[in-house]
Amino acid sequence: MPAIRLSASWIVPVVEPPVADGAVLVGDDGRILAIGPEAEVPAPPGVPVERHPDGVLIPGLVNAHTHLELTGLGGQALEDEFAAWIRTIRRLKQQRTPGEFREAARTGLRMSWAGGVTTIADTGDSGAVMEALAELGGSGIVYHEVFGPHPDQLAESLAGLEARVVELGRLVGPRVRLGVSPHAPYSVSGPLYRAVARLAERHELPMAVHLAESLAEQQLIESSTGPFAEAWRSRGIPLPDSLAQFEGLLPIRTPVRWLDAQGVLGPETLAIHAVRVDADDINLLARADVAIAHCPLSNARHGHGEAPLRALLSAGLRIGVGTDSEASVGPLDLFAEAREARRIGRLSAAEAFSLITLDAALAIGMADVGGLSPGFWGDACLVDVSAMALRRFTHDPIELVMAASPGDVAATWLAGREAWRRA
Repeated sequence: MPAIRLSASWIVPVVEPPVADGAVLVGDDGRILAIGPEAEVPAPPGVPVERHPDGVLIPGLVNAHTHLELTGLGGQALEDEFAAWIRTIRRLKQQRTPGEFREAARTGLRMSWAGGVTTIADTGDSGAVMEALAELGGSGIVYHEVFGPHPDQLAESLAGLEARVVELGRLVGPRVRLGVSPHAPYSVSGPLYRAVARLAERHELPMAVHLAESLAEQQLIESSTGPFAEAWRSRGIPLPDSLAQFEGLLPIRTPVRWLDAQGVLGPETLAIHAVRVDADDINLLARADVAIAHCPLSNARHGHGEAPLRALLSAGLRIGVGTDSEASVGPLDLFAEAREARRIGRLSAAEAFSLITLDAALAIGMADVGGLSPGFWGDACLVDVSAMALRRFTHDPIELVMAASPGDVAATWLAGREAWRRA
């Protein structure tokens, strides 16, 4: 990788206060060597230099939850009722070929770069996003999904996951990580959750779970009622309350407490959504040191309500903001997600911006991205503020960045390599 020196009217390192007229030097190993005021950052002979007097240089954004294999499905699943929407997504996925999944993943990754995102935490069951990251030189973690709501599916589901872990493990590299994702309480049985937790421990893999997302999920776990329960009955799947006494899990009460009883929650677990949580749930998540992927626009799109973001933050939980999929929210815009999180949590600009940079990186266990500092990967995004400053005058560069959209991204670098540039 070639070294490069980037300078801009403002640098927003996140790990330190913003730097006016600053520069960043990335070494030929893709790591940041120096950052600071323009006059203090070395300019080694032969290293290309780019100066951007009308730009703010920020860390490459970190998207804490994506489904890039669903790229291109925006507007095709329009149901308001969540369980019906899930059924449509399953049908649309069944219609896609492996080649179509791969092309969707490549397109989604390139679109992420165009929107300033350089690291993703993706969940999916096609393996296509893992392949795209390895092929295109991306950065991120892919949690491979497993499904199986009927206890009788345990052996088949687990064997399939184990085989995919071995296969996809060959693609793991310095910037590409693998995890597992027992999908959600409405699509995974208790025995399968427990077995996947043991597999994850055995292979030293992190986990991601969709958790406490919807009313339908809550009804299923708490009272065996609602649309997911009806779907389980129609398919002959034993309901949670019929298994609870056998599994020693009475009273179940909430999805969070049910997953805790399965041994799934811990420091290597990313809980996606966490909308329908009470104070006891939050305390439990904090004690377990679970991380949270907060997806405010997806939550709103499906009518799930607003996650108690301020309470989650006050409990000390590691939190990053994610977009979810095009099938939920249309074109992915992590800046817009951060603005919505800021409103929900009553956050400062700096607090909200950290949720899509450094805090998100820490939530997904990738501590060397999401900031501009020596030793971090040289992932950066240039936000063009020449027009934005006229629309919203401010002397705070973080406020300017928080007003941005993907259309304001002028260029993106991954480990010092140009990943995208606006034509």
